[in-house]
Order: sequence, then structure tokens, then C-alpha cells
Amino acid sequence: MRTVQITICFVAILLLHQTAAKAQSDFATYRIDARLVEVYATVLDERGHFVDGLPPEAFRVLENGKEQRLNHFESEAQSMHCAILLDTTGSMANALPRLKNSVIDFIDELGSEDYVAIYTFTAQLAIQQEFTRDKDAAKRAVLRIRAGGRTALFNALSETAETMRNQPGKKAMVVFTDGDDNASVLNSAAAVHRARSDGVPLFTIAEGQALDCPDLKKVLSNLSTSTGGAAFEVADAKSMVSVFERISSQLRHMYLLAYTPELNPEDKDWRKIDVLVDGVQDAHIRAKDGYFP
Repeated sequence: MRTVQITICFVAILLLHQTAAKAQSDFATYRIDARLVEVYATVLDERGHFVDGLPPEAFRVLENGKEQRLNHFESEAQSMHCAILLDTTGSMANALPRLKNSVIDFIDELGSEDYVAIYTFTAQLAIQQEFTRDKDAAKRAVLRIRAGGRTALFNALSETAETMRNQPGKKAMVVFTDGDDNASVLNSAAAVHRARSDGVPLFTIAEGQALDCPDLKKVLSNLSTSTGGAAFEVADAKSMVSVFERISSQLRHMYLLAYTPELNPEDKDWRKIDVLVDGVQDAHIRAKDGYFP
């Protein structure tokens, strides 16, 4: 009897190790599979209220009209990685104190399990705080920010998105600028293309001189809507706080849907994405509209 018990225990331990190894393998695959397409979706009902608590079977994702099988799902309640990218060029000198206060309030609104990173840009991108759950450390990084330099917005967007690719789970980027790009190697078309390829939702905020640049506002709108985010404008000193509050609210209600598409190595054409939700009458769904393989 003792031999049988030992054998059973050994088998049980072996099965536990195999199960744990499989779980780790599945998670690793989710993190590094370059073919995995991530789609962030926000669902609103007919009254414009956020719809939370939906199960994965409520969602249907179509790629070029063909329904895809979801192999990863995260609800609005799960944690996320949020990168905050701030314009700290010379023109920001007067607005910087208000911006710092608004960003600190925004950080306080993030969940205890959420990660946040602080980036700034002038002609170069600077990492003020790498991803952390230590909100106090992130706020200290914001308080250290100083203004000065030229504006390389499109370069900074691309480089920040690059740092987010290997982060697990839900991701989002909040971008603030008060002026047109005058120092980037990338042009606006390349920035939009890369943002669509990366698929991280962008929430853009324009203020000051940026509001006098119709082409820039159009680019920011395209960057945001095509990735499932949203574009905002700060019209006066009081509205900056409310804009960050609106973004914080939207971040708390995002779902993450992921699937592995059927792709050939030569596939490079734009692929259209449609997200449908069952069980919500007259639902309005905010999600990216497609991607480049």
C-alpha cells in the first residue's frame, strides 16, 4: 500500500509540474507571438454609458469579413500598462505646472495593479520613469520635469510604442503636445502607419499652438481613432483636468481581445477589423479599424 501511495503522489506532482509548465508556455506564447493581433474595445449602450462585465463569448471579431477565434481575452477589470508621453519643449514653460498637476491626478486614478511609465520628449525621447506600480515614484518623476527644446513628436511616439511591445496584457498610451512637430525624422504618414501596426490605443491631447495646426490635429485624430483611442483638445486652463479625467474613465472600461490571423509571409495589405457585441441593444463600439501585417 505504501508503494502505491508514493507512486500516486509522484504522478500527482508530475502532473502539477506539467500543468504549470503548460500555463507558463501559453503565457509566453501570448507575449512573444508576433502574429497575435490585439484589439482593444470599449462598449457603450444606446444612452452612451459604458457596458462592463461582458464575457468573451459576447464579442465577435471579423477580419476582412471573416470571423476570428479569440485566444485571449481580458475584461475591463484587469490591470494594464499605461505610458504617459509629455511634450516638454520650450513652449510648455507656462503650461507645465498645470500639466503636472493634471498628470499627478491622473496617476492617482489608475488602479493599484496598473503599471505606469513617464516619458517626455523635446528633440529626443527621455524615459523619466520606467513601468512601475509605485505611483509615488511615477509622480516624483512628473514633478522633476523641466521645459526646453524643439518638438520631435512623431519620433517620440514611435520610440515609446517600441518600448511597449513586450509588455503583457492591456496597454494604452496618453500623449500630450502643445505644438507642431519640427524635429522628427519620421513624417506624419509614417507615424500613423507605425501606430496602426503596433495597435496600442492612443489617447492624444492637443493644447496651445497645436490647436492652430489643422494638419497636426488631423494626424492626432487619425492616430487615436484608428487605434481605438480618442483625441482631445484643451481649450482653456480649466479643461485640462477634465480631459485627463475623461481619458482615465475610458481606460477603466477597455476590453482586450486577441486572435491569431491566417497570414502568408507576403501579406502586407491593410486588414479591416470589425468588432461586434451580442446582447447589447444599439451598442456603440470603439475599437481600431484594422492593421498592417
